[in-house]
Amino acid sequence: MIFRTATRRDLPAIVALLADDVLGRARDSAGVDAVYERAFQQIDADPRNELIVVEEHDDVIACLQVTYIPGLSRHGTERALVESVRVRADQRNKGVGVALMHWVIDRARARGCGLVQLTTDKARADAYRFYLRLGFTPSHEGLKLPL
Repeated sequence: MIFRTATRRDLPAIVALLADDVLGRARDSAGVDAVYERAFQQIDADPRNELIVVEEHDDVIACLQVTYIPGLSRHGTERALVESVRVRADQRNKGVGVALMHWVIDRARARGCGLVQLTTDKARADAYRFYLRLGFTPSHEGLKLPL
C-alpha cells in the first residue's frame, strides 16, 4: 500500500468512495462536478489541509482528509482533525483502515500535534467500534448544525 497526497486525477475515485456508503448516497453524488473540483482546489491549496489516498496496484482503495488546527487551549497544542475516512467496500476488514489511521496518527505526531480528533456519525456503529479499538475515547459530545 502506498499512502500519498491526492492529486486531481484521484478525484473521481475519492468521490466514488464518499458516495459508496449508506449515508454518503444521500449526501454525495457519484460523479465529479464543479463543486467537487472547487473543493479539491481549495483543499490542495491550503497548507493546513491534506487529502490522503491509499493506493494499491494503481487503484485508490481508501482516503481521508486531515486538517491541522492551531489552538491556544492545551497550552497551544495543534490538533489534527480527521474527516471523510473511507475504505473501498471490497477492501474492508483487510487492515487498510487500521493502516491508514496509524499512518495519519504518526504523521500528526511527527508534525508536533498533541491531539488527533474525529467525529463519526452515530449511524455508523461499526466505525465507532473501529475507532474505539484504535484507542480513541468518547471524551466529548459532538454537535453539528447543517446550514
